[in-house]
Amino acid sequence: MVDTRVTLAGLELDNPIIPASGTFGYGQEFAELYDINILGSFSFKGTTANPHFGNPTPRIAECYEGLINSVGLQNPGVEAVVNRELPALAKIFKKPVVANVCGFSLEEYVTVASRLDKCPQVGILEINISCPNAKGGGMAFGTCPTTAANIIKAVKDNTTKPVFAKLSPNVTDIKEIAVAVAEAGADGISLINTLLGMRINLKTRHPIIANKMGGFSGPAVFPVALRMVYQVYDAVKLPIMGLGGVSTAEDVIEMMMAGATAVQVGSANLIDPWACKKIVEDLPRMMGKYHISSLKDIIGEAH
Repeated sequence: MVDTRVTLAGLELDNPIIPASGTFGYGQEFAELYDINILGSFSFKGTTANPHFGNPTPRIAECYEGLINSVGLQNPGVEAVVNRELPALAKIFKKPVVANVCGFSLEEYVTVASRLDKCPQVGILEINISCPNAKGGGMAFGTCPTTAANIIKAVKDNTTKPVFAKLSPNVTDIKEIAVAVAEAGADGISLINTLLGMRINLKTRHPIIANKMGGFSGPAVFPVALRMVYQVYDAVKLPIMGLGGVSTAEDVIEMMMAGATAVQVGSANLIDPWACKKIVEDLPRMMGKYHISSLKDIIGEAH
């Protein structure tokens, strides 16, 4: 009998599998396919203070072993999430969730985080300072150590729940950003968000995506994500949610050996809506294959 449980910032999860923000909505569509309570948790759609339509279409471009998206933080706003989405979610999911907090200013991050902090269903606040698709926000904050630290400190000063900084891979030194947010009081780190990429339509001779560039994700980015998780595990003593190209139970084990306590699954959900279910169900078999009795024992084992 294997033990898939992990403890993330004080929360005990039945397993480390967490669908990533923006790929699982608020769980409703997936709950029609399977019991989503088999998941460790999930990170719901990135939330801003006010309703946000997102970027113009086209928003998606296919790539080898991945895709580029430029959705642009489309969401109904924090009040609609608190008053409509979370009560509906409570009927289908009985575990604490990860709230992905977005903003276009320091003040907006604080406003949204403070509001979600009061929701009993929220177990972790994931501060998204890394979205490459939000002009004037997101990645613009997460690529500067000082700005990233200022946002995390401001959020920590106004909330009570664990705060995870979601970091961008579009930087020269991921360790520098990780150390900055750790010193600002972060309780954990999520990484990586998407790489910045683009595709060109050879017939029209113009970028496929209306926003020209977007976030590149999928299996092709897994080695980059794994490397950054490994580096950050060495740089700071904080729990890590590792993500980026994870699509199999073996990827989960590899990511945990690099240093992740929990593992988020993103683009795989868009390709196969049963992806997380398959990973959760296959995890015990893969643990047996690699002679792992408890997942807690392999966190950072590759170091």
